[in-house]
Amino acid sequence: MELEVAASVALAVLIVAYGFIFGVLKRVNEWIYVSRLGEKRASLPPGDMGWPLVGKMWSFLRAFRSGDPDSFLSTFISRFGATGIYKTYMFGSPSIIVCKPETCRRVLTDDQNFKLGYPKAVKVLTGRRSFHSISNAEHKRLRRLTAAPITGSEALSMYVPGIEENIVASLEEWSNSDQPVEFLTGMKKVTFKIITNIFFGLDQVDFNFKTMEILYGDLARGMKSAPINFPGFTFHRGVKARRELVKILQAIVDERKALKGRNGSITRKNMLDMLMEVEDEDKRKLEEEDIIDILLMYLLAGHETSAHGTMWAALYLHEHPDILQKAKEEQEEIIRRRPATQSGLTLKEIRQSQYLTRVVDETLRRISLSFAVF
Repeated sequence: MELEVAASVALAVLIVAYGFIFGVLKRVNEWIYVSRLGEKRASLPPGDMGWPLVGKMWSFLRAFRSGDPDSFLSTFISRFGATGIYKTYMFGSPSIIVCKPETCRRVLTDDQNFKLGYPKAVKVLTGRRSFHSISNAEHKRLRRLTAAPITGSEALSMYVPGIEENIVASLEEWSNSDQPVEFLTGMKKVTFKIITNIFFGLDQVDFNFKTMEILYGDLARGMKSAPINFPGFTFHRGVKARRELVKILQAIVDERKALKGRNGSITRKNMLDMLMEVEDEDKRKLEEEDIIDILLMYLLAGHETSAHGTMWAALYLHEHPDILQKAKEEQEEIIRRRPATQSGLTLKEIRQSQYLTRVVDETLRRISLSFAVF
């Protein structure tokens, strides 16, 4: 009996001590980051700065990897009300979370008072010359230079046949499989193959897709982690993955430059060729470091967002069979009007797909391709 009482008392003491230490450490953490703001701290929104050094990252990652990622924000809403703006500490920095459409719109459209503020993990892993790390002026310059070869009718018309070929081959492979296909995983493989073909050409490079997929998986997870560069931590694996990816991309750039040097000019150009040739109004070309970091970023963002967007479109169409039927009928009508000699999709047919275009636009309106913008 005395042992039971002693054990109960010890447990109660431990709980109280834990609660006290937890409360003190959280108050210390908040004091460290909030007190330095002086008078400005009075205008801070409500929130929770979490533990010293890690802040609320553990809670965020636990929610992000669970079946209910919205639970992270739900805890803020239940504790502090539906204000739509909260203070916290994440990704190695004191942060303000904004999650109401009106406030987000103001932040995203006010370039004078807001600038990019990506976490250290993202800046390190995407590179010194990626869009996440450069000044606003340089960001606009690089976007202008890189958008020209990537977007527009001429660029799209070049890539339609390769995109269609990859999609058809993958759908046929899935339909002939006797095993279930995890759709998002499958689409990531498809979109990664498509975007590497667009950037490097169909036959120009011997690509180990499996290795690249693993490396990009480690890189993506590292960008959503605390920047602790020590063996065993997610960020450390991301740093190693970046190092390997840069080697692979550098070898491809060197090979392409050597090919151009031998041949003088290349008739069948891919996206890499265009990035190497594009010039700004002062006749300045992109530096090699710019090209490597841009390739790294576009290959990651391009296949991840495309796969997620396709997944959501498929889910919404499954939930709305009437809309799926209308979109299907439009495509069947377009195919019926094709000349007998035509074997594949054309840019003209894409432009004729008015209803399907609205389906895509509505999908993009409803979803978030990225979990956050900094």
